[in-house]
Amino acid sequence: MALFDDEAKKKPKLHEIGQDISLLSVGELNERIALLRGEVERLEAELGTKSVTKSAAEALFRRS
Repeated sequence: MALFDDEAKKKPKLHEIGQDISLLSVGELNERIALLRGEVERLEAELGTKSVTKSAAEALFRRS
């Protein structure tokens, strides 16, 4: 039992890579797909940002 009842409890992860999905409903699977597509878009946007930064740095050092 927790020392204090109001201690922060860990939230369950919405999705974990490799977890068993056999018991999920069609609706839950669609929710997971939407969640993961959003995460892929976020990762691709960050990749684009980093690519621009890398290209700018490479251009700067090529001038030397």
